Amino acid sequence: MKTIPIVLATVILGAGVLSQGNAAPVDFEKEIRPILDTYCFSCHDDQAKGGINLEANVEDSAFWSEPKEWEKAMSQLRDRSMPPAKKDQPTDEERAKVLAWLADKLENPDLSKVPRDPGRTVIHRLSRLEYNLTVRDLLGVDTKPADNFPPDGGGGGGFDNNASTLFVPPILMEKYLAAANDIVAAAKPDRLFHVFPHDGKDEPTAAKENLEWLGMRAYRRPIQADELSGLLSLYQLARDAGESWDNGIRLAVRAILVSPSFLFRIEDERPEFDSYRISDVELASRLSYFLWSSMPDEKLFNAALAGKLADPAILAGEIRRMLADPKSRILAENFATQWLRTKELKTGITPATDKFPQFTSAMREAMIMESVEFFHALLRDDRPVTECLEADYVYVNELLAKHYGLPGVEGDHFRKVWVEDNIRGGIATMGAVLTLTSYPRRTSPVMRGKWIMEEILGTPPPAAPPIIKALPTTDKVSSAGLSFRQQLEQHRSKAECAGCHVRMDQLGFGLENFDPIGAWRTEAGGAPVDSRGQLPTGEAFTGPNDLKSVLMLQKDEFVRNLTEKLLAYALGRGIENADWITVRNIAKSVAAENYSTQKLIFEITNSLPFQYRKPLATPKSASAEP
Repeated sequence: MKTIPIVLATVILGAGVLSQGNAAPVDFEKEIRPILDTYCFSCHDDQAKGGINLEANVEDSAFWSEPKEWEKAMSQLRDRSMPPAKKDQPTDEERAKVLAWLADKLENPDLSKVPRDPGRTVIHRLSRLEYNLTVRDLLGVDTKPADNFPPDGGGGGGFDNNASTLFVPPILMEKYLAAANDIVAAAKPDRLFHVFPHDGKDEPTAAKENLEWLGMRAYRRPIQADELSGLLSLYQLARDAGESWDNGIRLAVRAILVSPSFLFRIEDERPEFDSYRISDVELASRLSYFLWSSMPDEKLFNAALAGKLADPAILAGEIRRMLADPKSRILAENFATQWLRTKELKTGITPATDKFPQFTSAMREAMIMESVEFFHALLRDDRPVTECLEADYVYVNELLAKHYGLPGVEGDHFRKVWVEDNIRGGIATMGAVLTLTSYPRRTSPVMRGKWIMEEILGTPPPAAPPIIKALPTTDKVSSAGLSFRQQLEQHRSKAECAGCHVRMDQLGFGLENFDPIGAWRTEAGGAPVDSRGQLPTGEAFTGPNDLKSVLMLQKDEFVRNLTEKLLAYALGRGIENADWITVRNIAKSVAAENYSTQKLIFEITNSLPFQYRKPLATPKSASAEP
């Protein structure tokens, strides 16, 4: 691989690798501001091209109000997509100086200027998945009643468990009522009844204890006196109407299932002046819905009731236990398929059937399952998250192994298979990813490069201009004798296109040996595959093996992006500026532990936004010290 000039080391190695360390402090006003004034602030001032006003946020007092904008600026400086090609360019020395200053500032924040803010907390309605799994664990019902509910929206962070998009349309209330009747009818008796009158208790006492036990589990907290009183009134109403003791309990349970305390994950609002730690039972609920998409089990709930989750050792032990439980597979199924977008393969991606008849429904499911099996193994076996970039193994069944050209795999079950040539392995070479980033009849280096920038590196390119001539739908040689790659290079030469494509296409070229459904090929459109790429920094590579090495040079950027994605999923909301320091601290801790996947989980669950919340309003009596 090409030797990298030291002046470009920051560019290749990514944010934060080059910091000032023990070097003399940089004089910002003399050394950095003149460069920014010359090449950046002429556009990104109060006129705010692209909506980005860097000049307003360059001072220490304002820098931390928009840290993500500075990360984006650093990424674009590093990729040489900014300043735009038609503008005057800084020298390599000037570019490296600004990058080193930004890296140091972002890696070593002045915590006195970064507010301690856990971010907003929104009341969280159970998503359809969470509803199904909760009634399964509460009452033993496997019928998936929420499959008949209206679809959930997708929100900040790109996940369907985002609280701000989990609305309650009127039809949903009707569905809740109907589902409650069906669930109670299908509930397992041992989940529905905890005590009976013949256990040495009279009927009212048995009813009270039964509803108190079931209500506590359904509401994921101790049931309040007025709530229990209301349930007992319903029970008594049924008994007065001549219903049996069992049916009286069932009527009350139907009320539990349509209660806001069941349908929503509600946390106590305290009249505090500052952010405060949530209760242990609330933490147990956050933890279980993060790892299991369902309610706490008895062991976790009992630890919370005893106040033991405040002990980091006990909390860590519970997390290990929960990750070892088969229920943790849902984290891979729900998080990984949305993060990698492999879930889209179920409905939105259809390769041309006449060209790719082997792409059957079974192949589609196998590709999606590969992403689930891979990520679940990282969690279960505590593998380094960097194996997402450079794994030398795949998880395949017989069908997918044949598609990948891997011999000796038989049967429908998935297993770990080592690959010797290293062209497979990692998320970028998965069949699902390669298929969803292709067109029905041809590959798309643009879409594949864009996917790498968005889902791996967390540096999405800007939106394309509204009027751009479309590229051909096949990879055949044009009437002018141009290969598809030459046509793409011609497209990229236009000034309005170059800024986006300068890095994006090059990354995608490294995957050109994979056809539109992820099979290996050496020829495309009647010509040999050209899988060479060269980044704006001068780094040259050929094919997926080299591409993986290039991505590993940016592994810390990847870990920050994965941290941001997983934290958004864990919190059920989009990442805010207030979370920025949390993301970077978690990523650094994970890197220090050999990029351990379970370390990432531990750090997220111990983070400020996961364990704390802030009051919605300041108390009226503001005379006391905060």
